[in-house]
Amino acid sequence: MSVSSSASACLRFPLAELPGDFRARALSWAAGFPYCAYFEPNGLAYPHSPFERILAVAPATAATLNALADLSQLHSQTAEAGMHCVFISYDIKNDIEALTSENFDGFNWPKLHFFKPSTWLCWRADDVEIHGQTLGVMEQILMHALQAAPAPVVPTLRPRLAKADYLLAVEAIREDILNGEVYELNLCQEFFAENVELAPADVFWRLMEASPAPFAGFVRWHDHYLLCASPERFLSRHGSQIISQPIKGTIRRGATPAEDEQQRQTLLHDEKERAENLMIVDLVRNDLARVAETGTVRVPELFGLYPFRHLWQMISTVAADLAPDTRLEDVLRATFPMGSMTGAPKIRAMQLIEQYESSRRGLYSGSIGYVWPNGDFDFNVVIRSLQYRRDTGYLSFQVGSAITFDSDPEREYDECLLKAKALLEVLGTSIAES
Repeated sequence: MSVSSSASACLRFPLAELPGDFRARALSWAAGFPYCAYFEPNGLAYPHSPFERILAVAPATAATLNALADLSQLHSQTAEAGMHCVFISYDIKNDIEALTSENFDGFNWPKLHFFKPSTWLCWRADDVEIHGQTLGVMEQILMHALQAAPAPVVPTLRPRLAKADYLLAVEAIREDILNGEVYELNLCQEFFAENVELAPADVFWRLMEASPAPFAGFVRWHDHYLLCASPERFLSRHGSQIISQPIKGTIRRGATPAEDEQQRQTLLHDEKERAENLMIVDLVRNDLARVAETGTVRVPELFGLYPFRHLWQMISTVAADLAPDTRLEDVLRATFPMGSMTGAPKIRAMQLIEQYESSRRGLYSGSIGYVWPNGDFDFNVVIRSLQYRRDTGYLSFQVGSAITFDSDPEREYDECLLKAKALLEVLGTSIAES
């Protein structure tokens, strides 16, 4: 195998000379570290490009940032400092606004965690690059034997919120909207199982097969795992430009090309779905305006329709030019949590979310991503994801939908089940009647 290196001690290996299961071997090797992050675009086209394919690991002694105020340290980095991998839980909202969270939490993720990898791999068009501590890494990956894992055995998932209670919550939210409390609210629910044994890396690849997504990722933080098949970008920065691409609007794919096109047209002309999308676009425009140069916030695409394995999604793009000296902490304080997962107006929506939901969201409705030393970054929206604790065996996923005054409770519940389809398929289980 030919290897090339550069002055920055980066090693490059031609993809053509690596085994076909190299990514699986690399993730299996990386999942042995207490800090591991893998970002997977699944070869999918996406406006403004999907995630880069990056795999990063670090020991428990790695340098970490664990609070918003710590992020100022990122701006003193040199190019040689490398990158940081990131996860941000939904509950960081409590550090941004005067909010609290008292609901059940089966995971206890840190609110925020940035780690500096000791080694990271970047996939390019023709090569795989290894950065950081490179000595022996490729040999370790290639010698890492993949063990065939049996299909996961997962008991029937139980709802944290019974269906009847979910339907009542939708009706109550419609009443809140009528009373002027909010215009729209994203109501989510958790389905869970206990005492589960999983092989997280194997289940991740099963999820990628069932639901390939442009902002997918795998995260390990000690005994906590996130297996994410997200189709949604939260924020991306390239130089002075920042973009957000909220998703609001969902319909199942058709079984035939003709039916699929009919479904696409149905979504395109659905007034409720367009209204949901437009409300969140306006919210995102307002958020970005807080950190943008005056007059630069724009909407390059409104109501774009994009196909995924099981769903059509309505995706809009909002862009802006950042004001000079805008830091990542400033951007997060202005925009997090993402409006597509809260509703509008955002603060009142989050207060009502706490009232109507029965579980903390953890990393669900949060974000994973990576930050480069020059300040560029890319973050997703954590949806269509499994959360798992290996030490306790607690496994769950959450799904949700946007509630407006025109919402039909049964239809909203069915939308949640549609979004759960790939996750249930991967786990080989179903949801208990409630």
